[in-house]
Amino acid sequence: MKIVIKDLRKAISDVLLALDASEKEASLVADVLIEADLRGIPTHGCAFIPLIAERYANKVINIPTKLDFVNDDGAITHIEGNNGFGQVAAAEAMQQCIDKAKQNGIGFSLVRNTNHIGFLGYYPLMAVAEGMVGISMTNAAPAMAPFGGAEAFFGTNPLSIASPVAKGHPFVLDMSTSVVARGKIRRAQRENQSIGDGWALDADGLPTNDPNAALAGTVLPIAGPKGYGLSLFIDLLSGLLSGSKYGKDLLTFHKPLGPTGVGATFIAIDIKRFMPLEQFNTLAHDYAESIRNMKKAKGVEQIYLPGEIEAIRAESSRKEGLVEVDDQIIDKINLILKEKGLSLHLKEEN
Repeated sequence: MKIVIKDLRKAISDVLLALDASEKEASLVADVLIEADLRGIPTHGCAFIPLIAERYANKVINIPTKLDFVNDDGAITHIEGNNGFGQVAAAEAMQQCIDKAKQNGIGFSLVRNTNHIGFLGYYPLMAVAEGMVGISMTNAAPAMAPFGGAEAFFGTNPLSIASPVAKGHPFVLDMSTSVVARGKIRRAQRENQSIGDGWALDADGLPTNDPNAALAGTVLPIAGPKGYGLSLFIDLLSGLLSGSKYGKDLLTFHKPLGPTGVGATFIAIDIKRFMPLEQFNTLAHDYAESIRNMKKAKGVEQIYLPGEIEAIRAESSRKEGLVEVDDQIIDKINLILKEKGLSLHLKEEN
């Protein structure tokens, strides 16, 4: 259903405040979640509110979030997330990267012992807003087999890179290292739909189109050994190097089993250290136009740049003032609002 954006933002903020979040972190988490839904990424949007409430009720997330600096030296920052909101730790880490890049040309941050950080592209876009290239990556609970394996070892371990460009939406790569994010399989399960060929193996290591069997088995890496290798190095940086959990030791955010132990990596690169920002943005624009105007495959009307489709959708939603959210998720949020004694009730805008 379509919900008024400002109503959804207030509902999420009110729920988070009722869970002892500070006003600042409630606003930030709401912003990250809603941005995902605006961009048509429901697996990382408001669907997380019931999960956050469940973790809070089971005392396996620390709210409000308390961050500690393990190390702050030159261009690097090392942050202890203390099992709080992943979005809060991630935003602080990227802000540190931006500040460091202004001083040193580059900033590099590692976060340990945090939780799911939401829409990954949110953080590189923080760097873009400052005229920089931003990079973020994070490990996750086991969901994907290594190439040739038949059981989950790695998370879907996503990567995002964003860059500014003149006269257009920023370039935003936001991808998991698996063929699909596991959230898409969960959504297919909720909606009683089959999943695509080549997405996953069942518990016996056989290909499956059944989301239930896939969730009991493992998703597969993109491009076989390439996705496997990329996932490994994201885990190496975000997990091993940060001092967080890694491999099969991570826990899923989708069940209140205990602290997830997620680690994350952030980088900001100051473009002005290499060339004038205006020059780079113009070059990026011309580069994008060259791609758009090239010969197209049969049946293709337009070539899009990374993140462009999502940005266009978000822009359209903002103009309309409405965001599309799964009915089941709205029902769950309304139930939490009622349980917390909050008067606001979300409903579809006609």
